Amino acid sequence: MINYEFPPLGGGGAQAHYQLLQDYAGREGLEVDVLTSALGEGFWQEFFSNRITLYKIGLDKKNMHLWRKSEMLGWLMRAQKHYRVMLKEGDYDLVHAFFGFPSGWLCYRTAGKVPYMISLRGSDVPGINPRVQLEYKLLGWIFRRIWRKASLLVACSEGLRERALRFLPSAEIEVIPNGVDLQRFKPKSNRILERRWRLLTVGRLSASKRTELLIEAVGLLRASHPEITLTIAGGGALMDSLPHQVREKGLSEVIRFLGVVSADKMPGLYQGHDILVSATAQEGMSNAMLEGMACGLPIVTTRCEGVEELIGDNGVIVEEPSAAGLAEAVRGLLEDGEVYDAMAQAARKRAEEFTWGRVAEEYIKCYERTVQEVSVEKGTRD
Repeated sequence: MINYEFPPLGGGGAQAHYQLLQDYAGREGLEVDVLTSALGEGFWQEFFSNRITLYKIGLDKKNMHLWRKSEMLGWLMRAQKHYRVMLKEGDYDLVHAFFGFPSGWLCYRTAGKVPYMISLRGSDVPGINPRVQLEYKLLGWIFRRIWRKASLLVACSEGLRERALRFLPSAEIEVIPNGVDLQRFKPKSNRILERRWRLLTVGRLSASKRTELLIEAVGLLRASHPEITLTIAGGGALMDSLPHQVREKGLSEVIRFLGVVSADKMPGLYQGHDILVSATAQEGMSNAMLEGMACGLPIVTTRCEGVEELIGDNGVIVEEPSAAGLAEAVRGLLEDGEVYDAMAQAARKRAEEFTWGRVAEEYIKCYERTVQEVSVEKGTRD
């Protein structure tokens, strides 16, 4: 397996990879070497379990959750050397890359030696993310080559699959959603639903998340509900500008920025709030929504990729992204106790459909099928 990011580095793709390995560690007949990154210097091994080994390339990163172009390319250049050695010394049946680029580039260069599959995660699929528009234009031809050579492409939501097909209509793409750890993320025991107007949003502070709409929505709601609060968890490029917007609107007392929250504190963070809100314009499939749902939080979100699988009777999808629309959706939930309670119960129930065990089973089926197809194809050529 190849992934240029791995916890604590990175975001949803890193966490998904970690959760898969947690499941894989208990499965017989599956041995995994992972080429990835870590904070530090040099190159070293760590044993994740007796059948899973992590090979880590040390990096000096400025921000653990945001990759600069120089850092990504630096990892790629160093990873090529180690990857060649691993292929020479290891007897691998298949390579599973997280992200079509940069991870997929390594697989593409050695496609004749070992077949590969790619998990498309979101940012590696050209779309509307303003931060990487130039990269999409410059590297689009490389993305297409990497995808075409892959034995299998997997998207984490139907919405991401549709975006990928707009980029490469001829591609065959399967969908395997994200999962959630239902033991860690669960409703607070004996929780009294006080509906205290405690809103929470979780994610990178980037332009595509449109956090400014949530801030404006809180300003609109505060006129009639002064007790409302919004907690913003996550770091990113807008960590300096968004607090300035909050101060300008006189909302410093009701909106707080936590920055990046450690994984062990996330369950308690969800449990301490009433609604998970999001205004994101683009998403593969939101880990934050899955975690919030597992903790019994109704979801209020603007329409984006992946919400069709997640949101039904457990939340509200705002079709037109606006502060007024978000404010109205939140108001409707918190002013109607019966609706809120029903959605809170439905949130946990829907989250129970997305287990990492089920995700792992789907991936293992893909491994078996891909290896078999490649073996048949090779036998036909011979």
